[in-house]
Order: sequence, then structure tokens, then C-alpha cells
Amino acid sequence: MTKSMITAAPGRRSRYILDIALEMQRKGLLQFFEDAWKTYGDFCQIQIGPRNLFLVIHPEHVHHVNVANRQNYDKLQSYDAVRELLLGDGLVTATGEAWRIRRKLMAPFFTPRGVEQYYPVILADGLDFIQRWQSKAGSGQAVDMIQEMMSITASIILKTLFSTQSEENLVEMKEAVETMISFTSSHEMTPLKLPLWAPTRRNVAYRQARQRVHTFIDAVIAQRRALPEQEWPDDLLSRLMRARSEETGEALSDKLLRDESITLFFAGHETTARTLTFMWYALSQNRDVEQRLHQELDQVLGDRPPQIADLKKLPYTLQVIKETLRLYPPAPVYVRDAVADDVIDGMHVPAGSQMMMVPYLTHRHPAFWPDPLRFDPDRWLPEEEAKRHPLAYHPFAAGQRICIGNNFSLFESHLLTALLARRFTPRLVAGHQPQIVMSGTLGSANGMPMTIEAR
Repeated sequence: MTKSMITAAPGRRSRYILDIALEMQRKGLLQFFEDAWKTYGDFCQIQIGPRNLFLVIHPEHVHHVNVANRQNYDKLQSYDAVRELLLGDGLVTATGEAWRIRRKLMAPFFTPRGVEQYYPVILADGLDFIQRWQSKAGSGQAVDMIQEMMSITASIILKTLFSTQSEENLVEMKEAVETMISFTSSHEMTPLKLPLWAPTRRNVAYRQARQRVHTFIDAVIAQRRALPEQEWPDDLLSRLMRARSEETGEALSDKLLRDESITLFFAGHETTARTLTFMWYALSQNRDVEQRLHQELDQVLGDRPPQIADLKKLPYTLQVIKETLRLYPPAPVYVRDAVADDVIDGMHVPAGSQMMMVPYLTHRHPAFWPDPLRFDPDRWLPEEEAKRHPLAYHPFAAGQRICIGNNFSLFESHLLTALLARRFTPRLVAGHQPQIVMSGTLGSANGMPMTIEAR
């Protein structure tokens, strides 16, 4: 392709940062991106002063960035705030050779077989949660489903990470990390940022939360180092402490252990909790789907808890989760930075551009998803999946940087759904309409109030 044939992508351009940034803030990022997509098409540019953003919606373009030309795209300046404020140098924000070595070191812990070792923790917490919901069932008292699901997934990930049993530690860590997540998301969306040392209420709350999280994890690591290795508990932190790079023979430093622990806690409870929250919402709005789910659970499980082997006999349950991830991906946007100039579909991509992958919109593309807003788990029948472009669906990102925790999240969601949906039918409070927004992860600006009914 000659230079004369290469064109600029359609889109919006403004020399004034506040011009578009304030519109993004007013509309919300998802609505702003959806409006741009409908106006300019599957691959479009948003230029804000010196920054070039590209919306990457079409599955072929997603494939180009994540797979075909992946060496030209990495997590660089787009993740600076997440790196600085939340995750440090954990796997999500690591780049280049450091990422490759760390990914290889951690991958064995998160294979489909590897995540099955966490079954006892998920089962035990699920059974405890049944007792919690039994006390609420039939009372008519509404719970915020987001907080309910955050509670159980936070407990599970803290126990799998640190063998933490203290309710006080669970609550403190959950609240502190969620404060850090909220602050980071707000910081990224704010056009004019105050320095972190400024004594505003949000800054002070963030610094205190960060200190609590770092102090807690550092203390756990130090206590474990003081024990003989054979006395270490059999949890994910111990496995990370024992792991050695095949290339260098080196272990993770204490700082990297802390950064990976925060990363795993964030990825291991926040995103799964969002998935489960929107699943309960979708079921409450689609009674025919809920009925089929209950029929499968009743037929396979009766009144007993699921075993690992049962999950293969619960395909419709997994289809419900996949369809939830399609319509409500917990990470609705993710970013890659262009290392060098590129051309996508005849359009120029300058080096340094931020490529905004938007699964939330790709998953609603009518060319790949007939009647895209309909909640239909039958889209996930094997014969239906085989017809689709493989990257029409990428809730965990794609390519070599696909989320390492995707198997854990699906396993946990599948198991918790089987445990809870066989006993309960959460119902959205009458008249409530969730205001779906992106604040780092997908959420509802006005919560998700639901009542718990026993089956």
C-alpha cells in the first residue's frame, strides 16, 4: 500500500483538551464511545490536544492489535496511573521481557486444572454465604448485590492468596482496596488533577487505604519469611514465594510479591463480583432463562452442593455466565499503546496512539451478534460459537496478554452460580433501573438493589 493510499481515520479532533474531556465526563466514557462508534464507524480516531485515541471495535481490528501485529502494541503510558496508584509493577502493568518472564512463572497456577485446587475454599465460602442469604430470604429487605458479591469474592481471594481467616482483615482489605480502585478510576477521568500530596479528603483517604494494604501484605510476607518453608500454608502467596524463573533462577522480590498480591486481589474479586452481579440482574429480567438454569441445576444436583466433576454437566449454567460477560463485560475497555507507526485497514496509526479496545461495544456489534441487546445463552452452544469471529468476544482481552485469571474467574463464577442459584432467586427492586457506567470496571451508578427469595 502506497503512502498516497493511506488515509486518516474518521473521527473527532480538538486542540482543546477540555473540549472533549468534559464531554466524556458528562456523558460517561461508555456513552461517549458508543456515540463515536455510531457516528464514525468501527475504527475511528478521537484527538484530544496532543493525544490520539483510536476506538477499536471490529473483531478484525482487535485481532490486528492483539495478535497479528502484537509486537507493535504494549501497555506503556496508558497504564501509568494504574501502575503508580494501584497495581505497582504487577503482571497487569508489567511490560516487555519482565512481563514475559513473570507470566511464564505464574501461568501454571492458573491453568484450567490448576485453578481446581481452589475448589475447597470457594465451596466453603459459598456454603457460608447460603446461610447469610437464608437469613435474608423472604424478608423483603433489599441488599446491594454489588456489595454482596464483592463480599464473597473478596473473602475467597484473600483466603486463596493469604490463607486469611480473620473477618476483620477481610473487611479492612476489601474496603481499602476498593478505595484505591475508586480513587484510581476517578483520577483517570479527571481532566485537571491535583497532586497526591494535596490534603483533599479523597487524597487523604486514598493514601491511608494504600498504606493499610501495603502494611498488611508486607507483614504477611515478613511473617512467612520468618517461618521454616515447610511450615508455610498451602496458598497462592507461598507458591509465588517458592517460584523461580526458568531463565534466571530468581525468585520474586518482596516488592513484586506485594504488587502481584494487590493485582491478584483486584483481578480476583472485583471483576468476578461484577460478573455475578450483572448475572443476577440479567436472570431477574429474563425469567425464561432463569427457569432453564434452575431446571439444569435441579436435574444434575438436586439438593446437594456441586463437585468439580458436576461442572461439565452444567453447560447451560456456563452459557449464562458467558452471555453475562458478553453484554456486561466487567472490563468494558482496555488499552494498548502503539510503539511505532502502523496502518489498520488503510488508515494511519501514529506511534504513541492509545488503542481503546471496547469489548462492551464489540460484544454488541449487530454484524456479529443478531439482536445484540437480547440476553440469550444459546449463543454459546458449540455450533453457534463455531460460526463467529473468534474476537467478536474478548471479555478477558486477547492474544498473549489475555488475562491470566480468566480460568479462575470462570471456575469461580460457575461454581458460585451452581451453589447459589439452586437455592435462591434474587429479584431487582421494583421500578429500579440500573444506570450502567464504567468506573474502572463496569458498574451501576445507582447500585443494584435486589431482594432475596428462597426457591
